[in-house]
Amino acid sequence: MSEFSAAESAYMARAMRLAARGQYTAQPNPMVGCVLVRDGDIVGEGWHAIAGEAHAEVNALNEAGDRAAGATAFVTLEPCAHEGKTPPCAPALIEAGIAEVVIAMRDPFPEVGGRGIATLESAGIAVRMGLMSEAATELNKGFLSRVQRGRPYVRLKVGASLDGAIAMSSGESQWITGPEARADVQRLRAQSGAILTGIGTVLADDPTLNIRLEGLDTAGRQPLRAVLDSGLRMPLSAGMLDLPGTTVVYCADDTKRQPLIDAGADVVKVNAEDSVVDAAVVLVDLANREVNDVLVEAGPAVTGNLLSRKLVDELVIYQAPHIMGSETMTMFRTPGWQSLSDRLTVEIADMRRIGKDIRVTVRVVH
Repeated sequence: MSEFSAAESAYMARAMRLAARGQYTAQPNPMVGCVLVRDGDIVGEGWHAIAGEAHAEVNALNEAGDRAAGATAFVTLEPCAHEGKTPPCAPALIEAGIAEVVIAMRDPFPEVGGRGIATLESAGIAVRMGLMSEAATELNKGFLSRVQRGRPYVRLKVGASLDGAIAMSSGESQWITGPEARADVQRLRAQSGAILTGIGTVLADDPTLNIRLEGLDTAGRQPLRAVLDSGLRMPLSAGMLDLPGTTVVYCADDTKRQPLIDAGADVVKVNAEDSVVDAAVVLVDLANREVNDVLVEAGPAVTGNLLSRKLVDELVIYQAPHIMGSETMTMFRTPGWQSLSDRLTVEIADMRRIGKDIRVTVRVVH
């Protein structure tokens, strides 16, 4: 028999839904939701909306007021006990007179890492752990990847025909997928801390890599734009350089960096192999910039390299209902794969219609 009741599971599920409201704005912080329950009634709710502003527990306590005394708090992530940009949450729960705290998962962030639980228990508050822990892990897989693996969660987006083509041999590719799929990509961008592309895509398409879907509330946040550009061929006329936010150009040779810096780019020289920028080093740098999730929108050479080096965690493939034939560019360029043993094993996590297209989400089995 489960340690948690059906009602407790429902309260935590509500906290998870609240947490998800911060999916476009909470970065680089994790998404967190909190529900306060006393005598079977919800007396306060909150979620972490924007980094630097009040955390979920504080928002829930503010809503509950005096009714928080004696309540049980259902929190999707361990309350913090350290002073950051905002006051710590564990002491706030203690001061409000919370009787019990049910936590979905422990926070692996070094400055939290069990200190919140210890603070609560030392004050005589009962703490129970593990309710909907898998859902909590899924909710913050980007944050957890950055903290635990030292690199962001990497999601690779591809728009292709039913036979796997991303462009005609001439490079013509606009538009393969429909407007609904393109709007869905805007939501993926909004969930990401950075968008990664290659210099080939920049030279061919001059992408802006920004969020431009009306009605999508990101609190003004735009993802960082990262360009893999080994030879520093980034044109000073690139559209993304004129946009708000940060553009980082990763190169192997930075002797021509100053004009780009003057144009507003951040130029970073990283290790290279055969004059090709080491994408693994780039991901570490992005993690150091507090990027939780990276969305890759690039050509077959970059995506094939990332897949071959096992740096991709998830693929989101939009397949349009048409056949483009043999004179086309394929999704990935992986020249080293010669036999079936080279295959990359994936698991289908989700499949659904987006307009006239099919969106297939797969997770890479590492």
